[in-house]
Amino acid sequence: MFNFFSFALLSAFLISSCAQNPQSDEAEVSAAEEVEEVSASATDYALNTEQSELMWNGFKPTGKHYGTIGIQGGNIAVENGKIVGGSFTMDMNDIDVQDLEGEDRQKLTGHLKSEDFFAVENYPEAKFVITEVSEYASSAMASAEENDNLAVKVNNEEISEYKLENPTHMVTGNLTMRDTTLSISFPARVSMDGDQLMAEAKFNIDRTNWNVSYNDEGDPVRVAKDKFIYNTVNVGFNIIAAKGEQPQAQNEDMDSNEDS
Repeated sequence: MFNFFSFALLSAFLISSCAQNPQSDEAEVSAAEEVEEVSASATDYALNTEQSELMWNGFKPTGKHYGTIGIQGGNIAVENGKIVGGSFTMDMNDIDVQDLEGEDRQKLTGHLKSEDFFAVENYPEAKFVITEVSEYASSAMASAEENDNLAVKVNNEEISEYKLENPTHMVTGNLTMRDTTLSISFPARVSMDGDQLMAEAKFNIDRTNWNVSYNDEGDPVRVAKDKFIYNTVNVGFNIIAAKGEQPQAQNEDMDSNEDS
């Protein structure tokens, strides 16, 4: 019988478990935004898919898993030294688990590709389309002292930081996974060096917003048995793009089927 004592014990467990989620910037999530056409005078910076990287970290009460997702391609449009648009596409079949080897690695990779998670057979791609990039307010810059407190412990073991230091911009765009499109906003560090553009970000998202709900935190039975997976996923990317020879004529809308 699930009595009051059991409920109190479960509540205490949930409170203590929350501290094991990665301490990072929570991406602001809202309804998908309209993607405006980019001026023909903007310059196209093409993503270097070999040097660019998208990282993920997933967590459970007893530890974590981490890896990468392949980037198929994309572009960033720049005008007068400012990012005015762009997009990149992720290959969900190219999910790599980096903390396991051999049969365990293959098993988890296959599970991530299954209907329980990203359902890559039906949704082989994910996409991010930029809708706005603005300067990051100086008052919101994280201080060194704040960053010293970002260490996360899982199963009593300290793991690395998940928060971006010294962001320069706020990036907003539409993220599509599993046929669900939502707008997210997160801090990023963006710089330009000659004909090269670099962007880096680290932030948290709630996977259930994109219908990735396997073993989520909402099942009290799994929570009681310590068999759940945290809804929070930490996402990081390092983007490197090089200036193209032709101007970017227009932004690529992920739902652009008007001419078909």
